[in-house]
Amino acid sequence: MPRTIWSGAISFGLVTVPIQVVSATEDHSIHFHQYHLEDGGRVRYRKVCELEDREVSQEEIGKGYELTRTQVIPITDEDLRNLPLPTAKAIEIDAFVPLESVDPIRIGEGYYLQPAGQVAVKPYKLLVQALGRSAKVAVAKYAWSGRERLGLLRVRDDVLVLHSMRWPDEIRDPAELLPPPVEVSEQEIESALALMDTMTVDELTGEEFHDRYTEAIAQIIEAKREERPLPQAPEPEQPAQVLDLMAALQESVQKARTARGGADGPAEVHELPKPKKTAAKKQPAKKAAAKKTAKKTPGRRPRTA
Repeated sequence: MPRTIWSGAISFGLVTVPIQVVSATEDHSIHFHQYHLEDGGRVRYRKVCELEDREVSQEEIGKGYELTRTQVIPITDEDLRNLPLPTAKAIEIDAFVPLESVDPIRIGEGYYLQPAGQVAVKPYKLLVQALGRSAKVAVAKYAWSGRERLGLLRVRDDVLVLHSMRWPDEIRDPAELLPPPVEVSEQEIESALALMDTMTVDELTGEEFHDRYTEAIAQIIEAKREERPLPQAPEPEQPAQVLDLMAALQESVQKARTARGGADGPAEVHELPKPKKTAAKKQPAKKAAAKKTAKKTPGRRPRTA
C-alpha cells in the first residue's frame, strides 16, 4: 500500500468528502550513486552551515525566506499548515469542463484520492458517479508543498484521480518556434493519414510500450557483475535524406502494413492517391486541344447594333 502524501477533503459546494492522497505512479528507473573513481569510495553531499563551517543534521535544518543577505525570515511547517488560505486543507472544486477543452501540456503528475473513513464513502461515491455520468472533469485548487496549485479531477476505474496542472501563465508561447511557411498538398496529407491508420492501436499495451532503456541498463549491470562481455549496441540506422515526401510516405505505409499484417491482419487505410502528372506535361495537351477546337468551331461574330 503506498503511503499517504496528504490528508484533507474535497469541497464540492456544501458537500465535503474527507480523502487521503496517494501517488498514482511508480518509478521503476535504475538509480545510480556517485563513487570516487580512484578507490570506489561513495561520494555524498553534506549539508554544512556556512557560519559554523560544520555539517548539520536534518533536525537542525529549517526553511526560511532570505529578505536580505543578513536577514532571514523563518517559516515553519506549522506556518504552512495554517496558511490563511481555504485550499490549505481542502481541494476546492471551482468548475466543471469537458476534458477535451484542457490542453494536455498543462497536465502533470497524477494522484489517487481515497475516502478517509466510512463517513466519506457515500459523498465520495456520489462525486464519482456524478462525474462519470456528466462526462466532464472538475477543475480544483489545492495548496501543497508551499504553493497553491490548479488541479484536474477525473474518474479512473471508479476511483478519483487528481492531476496537478500548470497555471496559464506558466505555459510558454510557442509562436517563436513556428517553422517558416510551407505548402503541404492534399495528397501528402492523405498519405500521412494512411500511415497513421496503419499505426493505430486500441490501447497502449504490448511489447513496443515498455521501458527498453531500464532493461538495457539492467543487462549491462548483470554482465559486469558476472564479468561477461557487455551486450553489443545495434548499429543505428542512418536516416535517409528525404527528397520525395510522397514516396517516403507511401513506402512508410507499406512497411507499417507489412509489420502489422501478421498479427492484426491487413490494416484499413485510406486509398493512396496516384501521383499527379507534372504541370509541364499537362500544358502542351491543353494547347493542342485548344487548337483543334479553334479549327472546328468558328468564333462568334460580335453583335451589331
